[in-house]
Amino acid sequence: MAETTGLTAAPIIYPDADGQPMTESDATRDYLLHCIEVLQLYFKGRPNVYVSGNLFVYYEEGNPKASLSPDVFVIFGVSNRKRRSYKAWQEGGKLPNFVLEITSRSTKRQDQEEKPRLYARLGVEEYFQYDPTADYLKPQLQGARLVEGTYQPLPLATNPTGIPFIHSQVLGLDLQLHPPYPELGLAPAAQALRFYDPQTGAKLLSRYELERLREALQEENELIQQERDAAQQERDAARQRAEELAARLRALGIDPD
Repeated sequence: MAETTGLTAAPIIYPDADGQPMTESDATRDYLLHCIEVLQLYFKGRPNVYVSGNLFVYYEEGNPKASLSPDVFVIFGVSNRKRRSYKAWQEGGKLPNFVLEITSRSTKRQDQEEKPRLYARLGVEEYFQYDPTADYLKPQLQGARLVEGTYQPLPLATNPTGIPFIHSQVLGLDLQLHPPYPELGLAPAAQALRFYDPQTGAKLLSRYELERLREALQEENELIQQERDAAQQERDAARQRAEELAARLRALGIDPD
């Protein structure tokens, strides 16, 4: 009979954080959070689409080093719920379908050399890069689609209004480059990255923009109501003047009708 030592294997730890700061600059952080937020809002009504970013994605059970942490990613076919980390073997083996990296000085080499090789090996269908300051990436927005195991560049086109964009077939959205949006409170960018629905022409809005829009609509409704109230007051005053005039005419024995 084989003897047992009574020892059990130590549990494998899959860290939720690495202790490093999220990004090295305001612009990188701002656009990372902005892109995650607008995509989460866009896919909110689809329970089988998971949008996240700056989160550990573990792709090999038993090997905590087999991980990646894309700035922004979208996975189709898994539940839309909050996670501390993403373990592919607990999610039917599904890995990101779309990845966007916000490129900076410290991540340029990884974003252009190391990560594309890993993402291609893992089957990430589309890989995009965006450099808010346009200091490290030329052109500022780049995209590629996986074809037979190799990333093929997607064209940076221009729409009829002169706006540069790349279409994401995976998301069904256009990634467009616009003049900076200082009113959004985002750090300065050479050209601001925005997501658009090509079917409707609608821009994907952040919570801040939605709140601003709600406030603007409320102010417009209040103004319309004030104008209606003023018009009603004017009609009431005119009616009162007519009634007073009629009363004076009757007092003089004149029929106002």
